[in-house]
Amino acid sequence: MKRRKFFSGDGWWGFVFLLPVMIGFLVFIAYPMIESFRLSFTDYAMREDYQYVGLNNYITAFTDDTARTVLKNTIIFTLCSVPVLIIVPVFLACALNQKLKGVRFFRAVYFVPTMISMVATGIIWQWMFNAEFGIVNYFLEQIGITGPSWLTSKPWALIAVIVANIWKTLGYNMMLFLAGLQNVPSMYYEAAALDGVNMWTKFTKITWPLLKPTTLFVTIMTISSSFQVFDTIVVMTSGGPARSSSVLVHYIYQCAFKFYDMGYACALGWLLAIFIIIITAVQFRANSRFSID
Repeated sequence: MKRRKFFSGDGWWGFVFLLPVMIGFLVFIAYPMIESFRLSFTDYAMREDYQYVGLNNYITAFTDDTARTVLKNTIIFTLCSVPVLIIVPVFLACALNQKLKGVRFFRAVYFVPTMISMVATGIIWQWMFNAEFGIVNYFLEQIGITGPSWLTSKPWALIAVIVANIWKTLGYNMMLFLAGLQNVPSMYYEAAALDGVNMWTKFTKITWPLLKPTTLFVTIMTISSSFQVFDTIVVMTSGGPARSSSVLVHYIYQCAFKFYDMGYACALGWLLAIFIIIITAVQFRANSRFSID
C-alpha cells in the first residue's frame, strides 16, 4: 500500500489553514506560559537587571499574609457562588424545558445578562448597591430595613460582588443544562409516567443521573472562572475595603503592574494554575468513581 505524504495535496492545505491558529497559540499562549514560568524564579521587576532567586518567590507566597487573605477571599467567593450557580440553573432549566407558552421569552430574559460585559455588569451593580441612592437599599427601606454600605463595608463588599457574579453567570449555566436536558431521551419519562412516578423521583432517578456529563462540565468551568474573577471586583470595590473583597487574581495583577514585582506575580499565577488543575483532577476522579452504569 502506497503511503500518502502529509505535505502533498490536501495535507499541505490542511497545514496551511492550521498555521494561523498554531502561530497564534505559540505566540500568545505557549510562549507567555513558558516565559512566565521562567520569570517566576527571578526577581524581575520590568527592568533588565534581574537575578534568579530560585524558589524564593514560591516560599514567599506561602508566608505572605496578604496572599493568605486574598486566597481565603477567593475560596469564600467560590464556595458561596458555585453551589448557587449549579443548583439554581438546574431547576431553572427543568422549568424552562417544558412546552409552555412564552417559554422562549423567559429563556431569553435569563440569558440576557450573559451577553453584558463584566465591566458593564460591575457598573450596573455598583449603582444598585450604592448606599445613598442604590435600588437595593431603596427596596430594603420599603420593608423597614436600613441597608448597609455594601461596597465600603468589610462584611458586605465581597457579598455584593458574589451577587453580581451570580446574576451574570446564572443564565449561561442554565442554557448549558437546558442543552443537556434536551438530549435526554423522552422514552424514559414516558415509561416513568406509565409507572405513576412523581416529578421528584423522575428528577432524582432520570434527569440528574443523565445530566452528569453536563454537570461535570458546568462545575469545572464555574469553579475555574470563580478562581479567576477580576473585572467585577476592580470595577465595584477595587479589592477594598482593606482587601476584604480582594481575590487572588486581583492581587496578582497588583503585584505585577502596581508593585512591579513581576517575578512574584508569575509565581502566584503558577500556584493558582496548579491549584485549579488539582481541583479539576479531583472532580474528574470523583466523577469516574461515582459513575452510573
